[in-house]
Amino acid sequence: MDTALVVGGTRFIGRHLVSDLLDHDYDVTIFNRGNHDNPFEETEGVSHYEGDRSNESALEQARREVEPDAVFDCVAYKPREVRAATEIFSDVDAYVYISSGDAYGNEEIPKREDETELRPCTMEQATDDSGDTYGNRKAEGDRAIRAAADRGVNAYSVRPCIVYGPYDYTERLDYWISRVADYDRVVVPGDGDNVWHRAYVEDVASALRVVAEEGTPGESYNVGDRRIVTIDEMLELVAEALDTDIEIVHAGERELAAADLSPDDFVLYRDYPHVLDTDKLANLGWDSTPLSEAMEATVEEHLASDRDGREYDPGRETEERVLGVLDTL
Repeated sequence: MDTALVVGGTRFIGRHLVSDLLDHDYDVTIFNRGNHDNPFEETEGVSHYEGDRSNESALEQARREVEPDAVFDCVAYKPREVRAATEIFSDVDAYVYISSGDAYGNEEIPKREDETELRPCTMEQATDDSGDTYGNRKAEGDRAIRAAADRGVNAYSVRPCIVYGPYDYTERLDYWISRVADYDRVVVPGDGDNVWHRAYVEDVASALRVVAEEGTPGESYNVGDRRIVTIDEMLELVAEALDTDIEIVHAGERELAAADLSPDDFVLYRDYPHVLDTDKLANLGWDSTPLSEAMEATVEEHLASDRDGREYDPGRETEERVLGVLDTL
């Protein structure tokens, strides 16, 4: 495969995917509405096709003009979009859909592609735009991938867990990086052993390409860090990248309640562990970036940005009340 069409491609996962494809000698066309700055505007080997991915005619025209070998769909959020795309790109060498670890319906450790049940998706959920139905819609997209492969389409699904890394506009990890950078004492809910599997964005990008090149049509592939860390270990990696020392202060539900907080008020906290089995992807020859290297790159880009994750901030004054309660125990 030599040519790729990336639906999306200028923000987070798509931006890193374009870079990965260029590093592996693909000619890349980005398909989007042009609403965001294009970091590849002056990059050799990258062209831009303006269009709305919800407009099937625009996708069909892009297919005719670009004639891609591989299509990577970064912004398919509804099942009908996946079904339409697998029809439009039915003759490409690979159509790769970005699903999500949230597609899994059962809480079990680890979640495996061919064993763990997916979420159901009603007709109402399939057309909804809220975050409450995100996993349901991604799961139905996965079923559309399997159905397309049964028709002979080279369609694949990649399921990332929580993605982090440079240019992460969600700012989830930016909150914690800012806390470690700004304060000596950082409040962490629970006992610090909370586990929410994360995936470094460059590894998600390489996974998409590897699946297109080496995967089996109709199959789904989990992607996440091969070594999983607790929330405490994540903060220690951040501190190491910042070359600073911190005191991690654990707060239980009672101490948090004294400041009208709960564990769920802290981003990237999850009561029940979320862990994806990544062996299926690794068996294709994929591997993840060492955690210290991934965090160093993430922190470096964070410091150069204006992101601070403030939308997730419970308020330092509120945290100080928690610290005051803990200091009296």
